[in-house]
Order: sequence, then C-alpha cells, then structure tokens
Amino acid sequence: MKHVLYLLIFALSCLIACTPSQVPSSVTSPDGSIFISVTAEGGKIYYSVEKDGKAILNKSLLGFVLKENSFSANLAITDIKQSSFSETWDQPWGEEMAVENKYNQMAVNVEEADGLKRRFSIIFRAFDDGVGFRYEFPDQENLKDFIIMDELTEFALAENYKTWSIPAYKTQYYEGLYTTAPANELDTVCTPLTMETKGGLYVTIHEANLTDYAAMNLLSKGKTSVLKADLTPWATGEKVFMKAPGVTPWRTIIIAAKPGDLILSRLMLNLNEPNKITDTSWIKTGRYIGIWWGMHMEKYTWYQGPKHGATTKNVKKYIDFAAKHNFSGVLVEGWNDGWQNNWTKEGDKFSFTKAYSDFDLQEITKYAAMKNVKLIGHHETGGATLNYERQLDSAFALYQKYGVDVVKTGYVSPLLDGKQRNSSQYGVRHYRKVLETAAKYHIMIDNHEPVMPSGLQRTWPNLMTQEGVRGQEWDAWSKDGGNPPDHTTIIPFTRGLAGPMDFTPGTFNFNNPVFPNTRVQTTLAKQLALSVVIYSPLQMASDDIENYENNPAFEFITSCPTNWAKTVIPDARIGEYVTIARKDRDSENWYIGAITNADSRKLSLSLSFLDKGARYKAKIFRDGKDAEYKTNPYPIEIEEVEVNSGTTLNLELATSGGTAIILTKL
Repeated sequence: MKHVLYLLIFALSCLIACTPSQVPSSVTSPDGSIFISVTAEGGKIYYSVEKDGKAILNKSLLGFVLKENSFSANLAITDIKQSSFSETWDQPWGEEMAVENKYNQMAVNVEEADGLKRRFSIIFRAFDDGVGFRYEFPDQENLKDFIIMDELTEFALAENYKTWSIPAYKTQYYEGLYTTAPANELDTVCTPLTMETKGGLYVTIHEANLTDYAAMNLLSKGKTSVLKADLTPWATGEKVFMKAPGVTPWRTIIIAAKPGDLILSRLMLNLNEPNKITDTSWIKTGRYIGIWWGMHMEKYTWYQGPKHGATTKNVKKYIDFAAKHNFSGVLVEGWNDGWQNNWTKEGDKFSFTKAYSDFDLQEITKYAAMKNVKLIGHHETGGATLNYERQLDSAFALYQKYGVDVVKTGYVSPLLDGKQRNSSQYGVRHYRKVLETAAKYHIMIDNHEPVMPSGLQRTWPNLMTQEGVRGQEWDAWSKDGGNPPDHTTIIPFTRGLAGPMDFTPGTFNFNNPVFPNTRVQTTLAKQLALSVVIYSPLQMASDDIENYENNPAFEFITSCPTNWAKTVIPDARIGEYVTIARKDRDSENWYIGAITNADSRKLSLSLSFLDKGARYKAKIFRDGKDAEYKTNPYPIEIEEVEVNSGTTLNLELATSGGTAIILTKL
C-alpha cells in the first residue's frame, strides 16, 4: 500500500506540474536583459516587458473585438511552448551585409473557457534589442471567416515617456513634422512611435510584416500613458477581414540604451519572412538624377505643352549628364498620357503604356543603354488603384521590354479610389499586389504615398525605398517655408526606423523663384551629409543638373555609395544632431555624415571604427567660414588629411550645418 501511495503522490505531482498554470509564462532575451511575462486574470490575457529588471511596459491587455462578439473575455491559457532560434542571414542590399537573427520564443495558446471555445495563440519573441509579438488564428471549426472591429492590444508604458510623433489621420501620406509631447497627451499617432524614458532608455513601437491587415496606429487611453492599438479602418468601418488560419503583423518594441542603437536594430527585418526572390542579380542599388526639381520650380510641366519636361531631347541631356558623372539612372516624370486631364475622377485617365508624342520610349532607352545609364520609370496613379491594377501587367511588360527595371509609383490623392485610406487593409492589399507583380517582371519599386513600411524588403527585396516622409520637395512649395533645421535630426529615429526613406537630398541652389519665402533650410555641407545620414538604396540627387556644374562639392554626391557593408553611429541626440559612418560594400572606404539642428555645434568624432593599423586619406567637406543656413548657406571648405583608427576629428557645424567625409584606405 505504501508503494502504491507513493506512485499516486508522484503521479499527482506530475499532473500538477504539467497544468497550464504551472508552465513557465515568461521568456527572456538571449542575453537575459529583456523579460516578457504573460498572465491570465479574470478571463483576460495580459503581458508585460522589463529591461534589466526595470519595467518598460506594465500589465497590458491583449485581444480583439469581432463583428459578432468580443474575443477578449472568458479566456484561459491552455498551453505555453518555449523555443530558441539563431541564424545569420545576408541582405542583397542594406545598411550592412550580414544580419544576426537570435531570439527566444514563447508561444501562448489561448482558448475561450466555454461557449464556442475559439482559439488563438500569441507568439512572443525576445531579442537582445527588443520584443516582437503577434496573434495566430489556427484552423478551427467555430472561427472561419471573421471581421475584426478592434484590436485591443495595449502598450501600458511604465511611466509617462517623452514621445516624437505625427498625427495618424491628420497627416497626409505621413508627410508631417514630428513634435514632442508626453505620452498621455497623444491623440491618435502613427508608428513608428519613438520615446525616451526618464532613465535614459529609448523605446520605439512599430510593426513588422504588414500583410493583408490594417496598419497600426496608437492612441492614449483616457489621456493616460496606456497606449492602445488603433487599426486604420475601411470606409465602411470594419478594420480587418480575416480567415483562419491566419496571422496578424508583428507588434514590435525596440529598447535601446542610446538613440543610435535604434537605427542599428534589425528586429523588424528579422520578423519578416526570408527572401522569396531566388535570383536577385537584377536588383541593384544606385544614385540617380531626375527631371523633377525643375517642375517644382515651374521651369518644366508634367503635362505636354511648351514647357513639357519629359521630352526626348531633354531626357537625352539628362542621360548625358548622368553618364558623365557616373549616375546609375535618370527619373522621368510626366512622360505618359493623362497629366493634361488634371487627374479628373481620381486619376482614372492615366495611361501607363501611352506616351506623349514628344517622348520616344524606345529611342530614349536605347540611347541610355549606350551610355550605361538606366531610365527610371514613373507611374503616378492619382490614387486610382483600380485603373492602375487593370494596366499593371501591360505597363510592367512595356518597361521590361525596353530595359526599365526601376519604377517610382505615386498615389497623390487623399483617398484611394476616392474611398479608402492608404494605410487600410485595402491599401495594404493594393501595394502588395503591385510589388509582387513588379517582381515577376524583374522591376524594382520606389513607392511614394505608401503605407508605412514594415520591413517587407527582406521578403521582397525589389521594394527598394519608399517616401512616407516629409521630404525635400517640401522645400520647394511648402507655405511654412520648408523643412525646419531639426527635421532631419529627428526622422532617422522615427520614420527612418520603418525602412529606407526617399527623401531626395542634394539641392545646391536654394533660390526659389516660385515661393521666395520657401527654401532649403540647411547649409550646402549639410546637403552633402544627408546622403549618408538618410538611408536609401536608391537615392536621387534632387537639384537641376545645371546647379551641379563646376561645383567642387558635387564630388561627394557622385562618389557616395548607396549600398553598405557596415553602419556605425558614433554620436547622436534626437532632434539635435547625428553622426553616421558607413562602410562601402564594394570597397574598403568609409563615408561619414554629421548634421545639426538650428544650433551651431562642435563635435568630437573618434575614428576607432576604422581598421587597426591601417591608414586612410580623409577628404573633408565642411561648413566654410561664416556659413549660416539663413543668410549664408553656401560656403564650404574641402581639405585632405591622413587619419587612422586612433584619430579624433574635431568637427565644427554651422547653424543647420553639416560635415561630409570620404575615408579612402591607403
């Protein structure tokens, strides 16, 4: 009897040990610094996040409201599974070549305690630099097609963090100026949302792998520091139409000790699926020029007429300039029929295969090929996605026929097809269709007026760059005078964390005959430095080609690469200054950009990231004597010195100024 009793006690203890309540309900990052815990209380599921033993997120709600009923109450955790993963993968292009992907995972299975017994899982991944989690809906009898009316995901900040944000629904195309405010004062804002804690940590909330779902915004619950997910709705009010099995995007939380570490995080990329394009040999980065700035200066028109910019003769002139200065391509806007209709009926008059009579696509592309230059195509849709989708295959086939392998797409309209927001599930579906169709024709995409990027370039590396930022074009026509000096010291830590930005730096002539009170609010040296600071694998030198001729500073633009082997951030402070150094992927050379806000500044730049024992020639392009962005932006000094890894350079930046450096290994 005693032996049987021992067996019964042992069996009972095993049963107790295996119940869900006793399964470890937490996971830590590989280095042990980040801790995620999950609890079920009162029929609801919560999670929390700590960094080095200090709370980052307090207990935060998880769940959904479906159209038929809630999916956030009467829930129980049925199972928790732990696992780990580690790999290193290479990017076809990027801010560095190799990316480490290492995390510990906790899969939490949740089920309704009674009723329909519907199920979902929450997958948490703890990285050394942050957290990713998403919901997964398995195949099940009582949940097939369903409609999400609200996602209840919370981010209950441990304190009232300082934030940098732009409004979600009041900022067209994400082209806004970031402002600071305590978290509890936020209305509905876009992600990435970057924050600073009182303890000096930096936290950014965003999402990864936005696929067939609505983009996530954030709002403050009852003017508290609890932030809640707010999904962009369809015109009819629904948020997401889903099917099981299915998954949501990953909700991402980067946690960094320094602002520069936010830029260096690859958490978002790691939460996207691996590359689906087997042969990437046709995907190439590059720096290009365009018939573009002259249109903003009203020198040219997009539509056909006496000042039409996209003429065969004019394009050839730009191709000649590109070949002379080793640019990879020439962007041409306004080449196709439809511009003269002033985009009536939301752009449904645009043709993407019929050129204006003064633009010969075949002749131009043949001429460009002779010069080893590519024509960069342009598809402005006017927001008429249905019109564009009807022509997608024929339009891409036409470009493929003539060797045009990069297309800039545009959606200048407050609503797609006059109804839907670009960040709704409708917009997300459309942008993905364009991207995947382009891949079939070996065409790279530069998407303007996009949904906020979420790392899809890992899966579809033909998604090269996107706008979704208040770029340099605002310096041509914005009634507020142009981008203020601190703008470019903020966006690398906000919008830039979502992915490459087509900001188009490189304006050399700041005079504006159309809007005299609007201009580039930087020095010339800062324009050079932005080529390094703002990352884009396809980057346009924005100005008219005439403004580059015979300017010694132009050397930095023409020599600066767009594909990198390594990136380091020696020093940065959001909204004040940033210094970024990048190593060329195709040589041993480094390029450095340092910029400041409206304050002049002295910075000490250690070159300790250089190879030990090696010598380098530093060619420095700095603000000249008496340079000042408001009244004297053009002075620039160029000098050469020999440096090594033990060198510290003392940089003096003018107001809204900068320094750009080429480091050539000797």
